[in-house]
Amino acid sequence: MTVLLACLSTGKGTWNCVRGIINGASWDKVFLITNNFGKENFKPQENVKLLVFDFSKPPHILSDEIVAALHNESLGAEVAINMSSGAGDEHMALLSAVLKLGVGIRLVFLKNNNVEELKLFNFSFDN
Repeated sequence: MTVLLACLSTGKGTWNCVRGIINGASWDKVFLITNNFGKENFKPQENVKLLVFDFSKPPHILSDEIVAALHNESLGAEVAINMSSGAGDEHMALLSAVLKLGVGIRLVFLKNNNVEELKLFNFSFDN
């Protein structure tokens, strides 16, 4: 099992994608990086924890705040990350925070209502 970290920000239709990722696999824990709007309007399931931040802050500050929020959570050796929702600065802050925490990453997305993994490497050992 894996922990899911996902951005939950603005963007038309992106919340349905995030909800599909949450429901599409069996996660140990789910952490949604969101703002006050997400906190007030998204109805999380039981295993979902909303981490609320001010997205107007610069990415380096936001990254440090995400690290602080996740520091004492047991994330395991790797986490699944979804960035279907949100803006570039939020995505950079999340990636930076995860790298600072020293865990491996898997990028996941929703395809035809199934959770898929975006392969980071395509190695071939054939000559």
